[in-house]
Formats: sequence, structure tokens, C-alpha cells
Amino acid sequence: MISTLHCCERRVTKPVICQLLHSVDVGGAEILARQFAEQARDEFDFVFACLDSEGVMAKEVSEAGFPVETLGRRPGFDLNCARQLATVCRRHKVRLVHAHQYAPFFYASLARLGRRRRMPIVFTEHGRDYPDYRRWKRVLANWLLPSRRDRFVAVGESVRQALIDYEGLPANRIEVIYNGSDLAAYDPARSQRAAVREELGLTDDSLVVIQVARLNRLKDHPTAIRAMAQLRVSAPTARLLIVGDGEERSVLERLIVDLGLGDIIRLLGTRRDIPRLLQAADIFLLTSVSEGIPLTLIEAMASGLPCVATRVGGVPEVLIDRQTGLLTEARSPDGIAAALRALAAAPATRERFGQSGRSCAAKNFDHRQMHFKYRHLYREMLS
Repeated sequence: MISTLHCCERRVTKPVICQLLHSVDVGGAEILARQFAEQARDEFDFVFACLDSEGVMAKEVSEAGFPVETLGRRPGFDLNCARQLATVCRRHKVRLVHAHQYAPFFYASLARLGRRRRMPIVFTEHGRDYPDYRRWKRVLANWLLPSRRDRFVAVGESVRQALIDYEGLPANRIEVIYNGSDLAAYDPARSQRAAVREELGLTDDSLVVIQVARLNRLKDHPTAIRAMAQLRVSAPTARLLIVGDGEERSVLERLIVDLGLGDIIRLLGTRRDIPRLLQAADIFLLTSVSEGIPLTLIEAMASGLPCVATRVGGVPEVLIDRQTGLLTEARSPDGIAAALRALAAAPATRERFGQSGRSCAAKNFDHRQMHFKYRHLYREMLS
């Protein structure tokens, strides 16, 4: 006897992941969260929740098809923010929260208290504050709030060690997943170099240094500006392009005027054409006092640029001193100026560092490796 089995079609519902951030602004964590949502939407649905404010990328994220919720966290400890987050997670049927940075992790942990089915949390630490130190309230919270299903991710080995030393998180529960970028967008041949320089009013003989970073105290742009004041003596054609925006802009504008550097330093603000802008440059600069694994440094290396950067956080995990660029001490205009001066006088060294940096970026920081590891992590936690 042959029987026929009739099955009714069922709509397959993808698990919903909440990307929880301070805001959807232009920064490494925010860019990575958006890129991963776009890359993994075939397997997961995403909603973005912002603790503090929407941020400048909120409209783009929404237009890409991802809901954006703003919680409006008040200063200090805001229990209502946790309640609102719990409401957002119920409304969107969230199965897992991916918290980027510590405050989002803390509020995600509070939001699930009292729930019968406690949704797991991935906490990714992208960088550290400066100065870094152990906060006993955090250590206690980190002992009480996490569940066994939660997973902790550091973007580099230095960040992982900070989570152990300063947050009291167990070493055996912290995984390192390096940041990655879509390197195909960056052209080491810099084929648009002349056109971009013309757009920016730069001459062929200009030595162009570019710094891409939000205008925040942790990026220490004043050191870059003071270094340029020294560099112009030996390299009068040197120019500095500062790409990014933030709360320090007015401070930097005043410093540029005070040092009489308005003719050699330009603040370009927020730009969406970073791959093109990098083609106009000769050297990439990063003067941070604290870093995780900086995407902008990886992208500069992918563009074949020699780099000068400070020896902080995860920077030495990306930039190999005297192989892909030069490392200097933080808060040292003299050191930055000396490194820039050395590269300015050695075109062959710049070319060698640039080629080596491109190979290093392709080997260690391609976005496909990062996306694969996060997909695998999500699957494990949801199974």
C-alpha cells in the first residue's frame, strides 16, 4: 500500500538578532555592526537598538531594511532604559542580543532579568577607554549578571587581556575575533590619485598625510597637528587631511589657527568616500592614546599606504614596526614628526611598507574571516 503524505507549507522565520550600540554613528563598532547585518541577512533578521541617540547612519540603516530603535538613556544609571530595551526585544521577538561595548552589554543583561527564557548575549569589546583601570562595581556586576550561554569577544589580544585585568571576566570565556574589512573596495594602485588630488586642490608634489578618525579625545588629533608644525620645516610641501567629525572639532580648529597651520591642514568632516580619499595620500597617520583593532589602519594598509601610528592597544597587532610602517609613543609630537620626516625622505621605503601592509591586511584582516566566525558563534548560541 502506498500512502501519500501531504505537508502544508510553513513560513520559515529567521532568528532575530538585536545589534545594541550607543548609537548608529560613524565609528568602527557601528560600521562593523551594519556590515555584518547586511552580509548575514540571508540567515538572520536584525534590529538595531541605540542606547543614547540614533546617530548619523540611522537613516541609512533604516533604508537598508533594518528597524532602528532609540532608547534615550539618561545620565547615570537608567533602569527605565533597560525596561525599554526589554520591550523592544519582546516586540521584535529578539532571540539574541549582540552588545557592542560595555554599557550595551550591561543594559542587555538587566533587560532580560525576570524573563523565563533568558536570551543569550554576545558582548564584543571593540576598544578601551583611557586611562584604563579596574572598576570594582563592574567586576561585581560581571560576576552576577552574565549567564552560562553568554559569549565574550575581544577584537584583539590586547583587548582580551584588558577584559581579564580590568573587568574580571574569565579568560577561558573570551574569544578573539579580529576586525575585518572588505578589502576589495581599496585600490593599492591608487588609480584615482590625480583626480582626487585635483578635487581637493592638492598639487602633484604635495606630500599628503591623511588621518581618518572621529574627532574624539582618544584619537589625540592635537598631537598630529603639533607634529605637522614641526614637519613643515623640513617638508614644506607636506599637507594633512583630517577625515571625521566629533565633539573635539572646535578645539582642533582653534589649535590649527593658533599654530598658523590653516594653509597645510584641512578638516574634511564626515565622508562616505574613504577608499577614494586614501588614494590621494602618501602616508596614513593614527595618533590615538587608546585603540582596539582600528579599521581605518587596516583600510589604509589595504590601500598600499605606509602607516605611522602610536604603540597603543591593538595597533601593534595590525602594524608591524619597520615592515608595514612606523610605531611611535603616544602623545609625542616629536616622535610622530620624526617618523613622518623619515618616510617623507624615503619614497622607496614608503613603497616597500605599502606593499607589505597590503599583503598583511589581506592575510589577517579580510572581512570574510570575521563574518564567518560571528555566523558560527550565532549558530552555536541559538542552537
